[in-house]
Amino acid sequence: MDQKSPILFGRRGALATATLNLPKALNALNLEMIERLSQKLDEWAGDDSVAAVWIDGSGDRGLCAGGDVVALYREAAAYGEAPRYDCAIDFFSREYRLDYQIHTYQKPIVVWGGGIVMGGGIGILAGASHRIVTETTRMAMPEITIGLFPDVGGSWFLNRIPGRLGLFLGLTGAPFNGVDALFAGLADRVLADGRRESVLAELAGLDFAGDCGIDHPLVDDCLKRLELLPDQRPRSNLREHYDRIQQLTDFATLPEVCRAIGGYRGDDEWLRKAAATLAGGSPLTPWIVWEQLRRGRHKSLAEVFRMELALAVNLCASGHFREGVRAQLIDKDRQPQWRPAALEEISAKQVEQCFKAPWEGENPLSDLS
Repeated sequence: MDQKSPILFGRRGALATATLNLPKALNALNLEMIERLSQKLDEWAGDDSVAAVWIDGSGDRGLCAGGDVVALYREAAAYGEAPRYDCAIDFFSREYRLDYQIHTYQKPIVVWGGGIVMGGGIGILAGASHRIVTETTRMAMPEITIGLFPDVGGSWFLNRIPGRLGLFLGLTGAPFNGVDALFAGLADRVLADGRRESVLAELAGLDFAGDCGIDHPLVDDCLKRLELLPDQRPRSNLREHYDRIQQLTDFATLPEVCRAIGGYRGDDEWLRKAAATLAGGSPLTPWIVWEQLRRGRHKSLAEVFRMELALAVNLCASGHFREGVRAQLIDKDRQPQWRPAALEEISAKQVEQCFKAPWEGENPLSDLS
């Protein structure tokens, strides 16, 4: 096994394993990792000797901090004000195709989501049949800070979180822990972070039948047996703040919601940070979040990914994305100069344009059913 490879594959009996292997970059997804994982999942799907799949991240810092947006920034910046879409179309169509593949995979997929799980990492975790979080899990969809939007199926799963918590998380990029993820329906089991290897060994030792109808509950029973007791778990901010978040988002228009969140002046540090992130983020992103959730509410999973592909490509070509990545990840001055700079300066036409196909002919994900 080439330990320098950005993704490592292995076998433990009937359990196939995939490890994202860029620990210095918090296992950020690049095109090679996406393509190789997708190919392996196809291979394992047709291999009768593989009963289940395990996915984790190398190192102890987390599963994955997201996609390689710096590479996309450099591609966009190379074309100035006449952006070329090829790179973004290729990257996002392959990433979303992988996410869809995980969502619809027949054999059990177990994802270990300890540590940092953000952006594209949530895309991998959210679609798995068995989603493990730990007491160290730190999740977020912080795309508002770089002028993007909560993608990788966010239009699907944020709409399925209780109440308007999904809207709040999309607008504010607020961080949440593993117990929050469990409450939100983005995780299935909370296990002790230090037990990763023993959990992997337990799964590898199961008496798999090679029948998905038997193997899925077999995996679930194993993980349930290993789960942390309620008094061993962190507190849930989403559960504790549920009523207050409902109040802050209970308005008919986006500007009213943003004013309510931004106007929070209470003592709670988590809510204050969420309000500050919204206030300092791209003024285009909230409009996209509001509209993607509205449009995606009744779409199928495949339709959601097709909609998000157009959004992702268009936003990568926008000045907001280039300025957000510059400020957060390139120059790291944390002082983005958004243009337009205010929510009220974004026109309905600008928002609508973001949802229009930036390619000729069929959507690259038109074959998803």
